[in-house]
Amino acid sequence: MKWRKGLRAAVGFVLCIAGFVLAWATPYRETTVVIGAAGCRLVTDVIDQGNDGTRGYVVVFHGLAANKKIMSYLARGFASQNLRVFVPDLPGHGRTPGPFSFERAEACAGSLVRELIARRAIDPQRTMLAGHSMGGAIAIRVAARVGVAGVVAISPAPQRAAHSIPRDMLPFENPPSLPPHTLAMSAAFEPLGIRQSTRDLIMGDAAATGKYLFLPSATHVSVLFDSRVVRAAQEWTAETLKFTAESSAPSGAPSSAPLFGSLAGLAGIFLLAGPFVRETMGMQRPAPASPQAAAADPQNVRGASTAIPAFRALLETAAVSFLAVVLLRFWDPLSFIRLYNGSYFASFLLIAGLALLLVHYKSVRALFPTKISALLLALLAGLVLHLLVTGWFDATFMEAWLSWARWARFPVLFVAALAYLLAEELLLGPLAVRSSAARIWLALALRLIAFIALVFGIFVLHSGAILVILLAVYLALVFIFQRLGMDLVRRQTGSAIAAAVFGAILLAGFCLVIFPVT
Repeated sequence: MKWRKGLRAAVGFVLCIAGFVLAWATPYRETTVVIGAAGCRLVTDVIDQGNDGTRGYVVVFHGLAANKKIMSYLARGFASQNLRVFVPDLPGHGRTPGPFSFERAEACAGSLVRELIARRAIDPQRTMLAGHSMGGAIAIRVAARVGVAGVVAISPAPQRAAHSIPRDMLPFENPPSLPPHTLAMSAAFEPLGIRQSTRDLIMGDAAATGKYLFLPSATHVSVLFDSRVVRAAQEWTAETLKFTAESSAPSGAPSSAPLFGSLAGLAGIFLLAGPFVRETMGMQRPAPASPQAAAADPQNVRGASTAIPAFRALLETAAVSFLAVVLLRFWDPLSFIRLYNGSYFASFLLIAGLALLLVHYKSVRALFPTKISALLLALLAGLVLHLLVTGWFDATFMEAWLSWARWARFPVLFVAALAYLLAEELLLGPLAVRSSAARIWLALALRLIAFIALVFGIFVLHSGAILVILLAVYLALVFIFQRLGMDLVRRQTGSAIAAAVFGAILLAGFCLVIFPVT
C-alpha cells in the first residue's frame, strides 16, 4: 500500500514539473504593460518575435469571463506571422480592475486602439482587430469606428434580436455596418443562436469583402485552441495585409504544448490532492463503512433513521430552486457584491440553501456535533487546494490568481455556498445510507435540477446568470471534482459541516475567478 502511495506522489510531481516546462516553453517575446487610455488602465500583453521586421499589428479582445492569457494560443498564431500582437484584459477581467459593463468594455477597447494609433505603436492601415465572443462583437464595433485593415471575429456575441435571442439578453444593440475585410467564424455547437447570428453577418454587401467560416465539431470555447481557427485567421490576415508572395504563407498553428502542459500539471495536482486532504484531515472521526458499523456511531444512527429518500430530495430541490429564481426576478439580496452574474448566482445558492435547511430544520441539529479541529482543517485544506489550482492556472493557462478586490468578496460568497452545500449534505444523508457512487450521482442530479431552474430564470423570467449557460460544461467538471473532495472530507471526519466548509471554499473561489467585477 505504501509503495502505491509513493508511486502516486511521484507521478503527480513528475506531471507538475513536466507540465510547467511545457507550459512555459514559448519562442515568442512576451511582455506585459499597462496602457492608459481615456480613463481606462488596461493591463496588456504584447507578443511578437522580438525582431525589427514586424509586418503588421493585431489587437485581440477576449470574451466575457475570460482574460488575455486564455487568448495566448490565438495571439501566438498571429505572432508567428511576424506580427506584433496586443492582448488587453478588459475592465473587471484578469489583471485590469473594474468596474465592468459591456458599454465600458467597448469604450475602453476603442480608446485602447486610438491610444495605440496616437502613440504610433500601431499603423491602422496595417492593423487587424480580432476577438472571441464578446470580444468578437467589440472588434467589429470598434473597427466600424476606427479605420483598420480588417477584422477576425470568432463566435461573436449576437447584436440583433433574432434566432430566438430576446433583446434583453443582447450584450450590445444597434450593430454598425460590418467593417470591410471581416472574417466571421462560428462553431458547430454554439449557445444562444451565436452560430446563426454569425452567419447572418456576412450577407448582402458585406459578402463582397467578408467571409463566413463554419467549424464542424467545435464548441464556443474550444475554438480558442483550434488550429483550424488559427490557420484561417493567418490566411485572412496575410490576404488583408497583402503580404508578399514569398512571405504570405502562414507559418502554421503554434504549438499546443503549453495547453497540454497545463492539463498535465493539473492532473498531477489532482493526483496529489487526495493524499494531501487525507493527511491534512487525518482521521478525525472515521466514517462507518457499513450499516453494522454505523450502530457504533451516534451521529449516523440519528441520520440513518431520518434519511431523506432520493425522490423527495429531488422534488424539494426543484421546488426551492424554481421558487428562488422567481424571487430573484424581483429582488437580488446579494447585489451589493457587484459581480456580473455572480451576485445572482450567489443569491440563488443562499436562498435555495436556506429554504432547504428550513424545510428540514429538525434534522439540522444532527449535523452540528463536530470537532472544531475538523472544521479548521477542512478550511485549511480547501484554501490550500484553491491556491494550488488557481496558482497553477495563473502560471500556465489563464489569469486565475485573485486580486485583493476579489478576495474582499470572498466571505459573502463563502456563506452563500455554505448554505447550499450544507443543505445538499443533509439531503444526501449519512455515509452509511448511500454508497459513494450513489451520493455523487444524487448530488449531480440535485445540481442539474438547480441548473434547469437557472435556465428557466434566463429564458422565461428574463433574468439570471447567462454565464452559467456559457460555462455549463466547465461548471459540471468543477462540480464533479468538488463533490469527490467533499465526500473524501466527509469520510475522513464524519462531519457534514466540515465537508460543506471544504466545498464552499472551492465553489466561492471558482466564482471569484470567473465572474467579472462590476
